[in-house]
Amino acid sequence: MGRGTDQGTRYGRRRARAALAVLTAAALGVGVAGCDAVGGDSPAPSGSASKRAKTAPAWDTSPASVAAVGDSITRGFDACAVLSDCPEVSWATGSSAKVDSLAVRLLGKADAAEHSWNYAVTGARMADLTGQVTRAAKRKPELVAVMAGANDACRSTTSAMTPVADFRAQFEEAMATLRKKLPKAQVYVSSIPDLKRLWSQGRTNPLGKQVWKLGICPSMLGDADSLDSAATLRRNTVRDRVEDYNEVLREVCAKDRRCRTDDGAVHAFRFGTDQLSHWDWFHPSVDGQARLAEIAYRAVTAKAP
Repeated sequence: MGRGTDQGTRYGRRRARAALAVLTAAALGVGVAGCDAVGGDSPAPSGSASKRAKTAPAWDTSPASVAAVGDSITRGFDACAVLSDCPEVSWATGSSAKVDSLAVRLLGKADAAEHSWNYAVTGARMADLTGQVTRAAKRKPELVAVMAGANDACRSTTSAMTPVADFRAQFEEAMATLRKKLPKAQVYVSSIPDLKRLWSQGRTNPLGKQVWKLGICPSMLGDADSLDSAATLRRNTVRDRVEDYNEVLREVCAKDRRCRTDDGAVHAFRFGTDQLSHWDWFHPSVDGQARLAEIAYRAVTAKAP
């Protein structure tokens, strides 16, 4: 009888302690919720919530300045005249109303004229990106727009294409340089267009094929009308290398909390004849530049990558 009483007493104490723990937890829960509901002068939440707030990637969908780096596409090459740059129609920083560039969409036309800069160079390869980034960093842009890599595949032969490992090392070097000089800058990285798609669209135009013979992307565009096994293998080798490059761009960018890619949107875009230069039928036309600007703007202003 006495043992039963002791057991009952201990059980009662355990229940009391359990009830107290539940009430305490509930009170703490109300306290935390109350802090969250208070205005801006309230103290920051503590514990794991605070840690998440500190480590959450910060992405500003309305940066105040833009610098562009890359190659001929970003320079608007062959969009206005044959074998000439036309930066005013650049998808990244151009002033043309027909393009409505990324910079104009983000900053407005007046501010874009003062706070956007184009450091891309026609013919540039990934190995040149570090130098471009170094020059762009002097302007302290809040967003750096990158489109590079097509010329690493557009070589005299497929064997002359930049090896994937070298491409990765060069892009990592450029990103490391950018991050050292601009620790808080955001980076938008465009994928490389599908060069084989561009060949398939342009090969039906006699004028375009004559311009191709001047040396535009011979690894893909050389012997444009040939459909034999050797030509097919060559073009597929270039296509595959571009896909490998795009994977590198995605992987390296993913390691940087302030970097975003277009998730392959430019590569997947099906350029038609209206979106290709009517001089070389390979580079983007003014309309094609506008499509690139649309893709970039969607990526930069998305709430989540």
